[in-house]
Amino acid sequence: MTMDLWPVPVLARLGLAAVLSAGMALVLGPVVIPWLERLRFGQTVREQGPARHRVKQGTPTMGGVIFLVPALLVTGWLAPPTPATLLVLGVTLAFGAVGLVDDYLKVALRRSLGLRARAKLFWQVVGAALLVYLAQVWLGRGTAVWVPFGAGWWDLGAWYYPLAVLAVVASANAVNETDGLDGLAAGSTLIALSVFFYAAARSGRYDLAIFIVSLGAALAGFLWFNLHPARVFMGDTGSLALGAALGGLAVLTGTELVLPVAGMLFVLETLSVIVQVASFRLTGRRILRMSPLHHHFELSGWTEAQVVYRFWAAGLGFALAGFLALGGFPG
Repeated sequence: MTMDLWPVPVLARLGLAAVLSAGMALVLGPVVIPWLERLRFGQTVREQGPARHRVKQGTPTMGGVIFLVPALLVTGWLAPPTPATLLVLGVTLAFGAVGLVDDYLKVALRRSLGLRARAKLFWQVVGAALLVYLAQVWLGRGTAVWVPFGAGWWDLGAWYYPLAVLAVVASANAVNETDGLDGLAAGSTLIALSVFFYAAARSGRYDLAIFIVSLGAALAGFLWFNLHPARVFMGDTGSLALGAALGGLAVLTGTELVLPVAGMLFVLETLSVIVQVASFRLTGRRILRMSPLHHHFELSGWTEAQVVYRFWAAGLGFALAGFLALGGFPG
């Protein structure tokens, strides 16, 4: 069932999901932010970061709950309880839980690092592998992926499984790397979600479409509090959940290879870190002023708002490429 055949009740549910999720996020913000402040769940700014970020010290973190709670509740109420719905909710919640533990340890230990990298990666791989396995068992997902720009479906066989796990884990960590400026990760994810809404609509997956609308609207509400100067940060609670949601949607719609196209901004942020570290270890020199990439532009003289809005503009361009990559989908 393609989107042009969706009945009016489905379209009404999409509209209701948007209104409820955005409204709940706007209501939760003034409740959650003071609560986090009372608990002293403030951000610890790393000393190596840009000097202008010192003023962010102590800003409440773990704010991802402001958009995750509405998105999960509204989806659970309005979307049919299909295996796809349960899986995308599950992977989002699981990665959000890993991020929550990471955020809590940062606050409790008063440092910028929480969970050890290996522990965090282990649980991410477990969560992603479980998603991929259950997609096979519950949905009969198969091992074919949509190859961008009209190349059609290719069956990868056994190679599909590591690719799918990598898509989820890499997406989660890429969004996490991007979450370094006020509003950057939230706005960029909101833009990327539009591509997966189109994929869900084209394949008649209104269950996933309701989740996407719920999450996107909740993010829009969250941005009210997260734009510069931010009153709250999403923390790893939010960023890991958002990246996992994007990766999960890619797995469930067969668009794993479209993900790096639509989310190229996240890819570039991650590559900037990899290249910076590799260059320093191999040559003792840094290519960028600082990584991830958004910090490089900050130190090059751009204001925080300029970086965010220009990166959003780039994200819109990458989203357009994502729409083009879905040409002919679902085939």
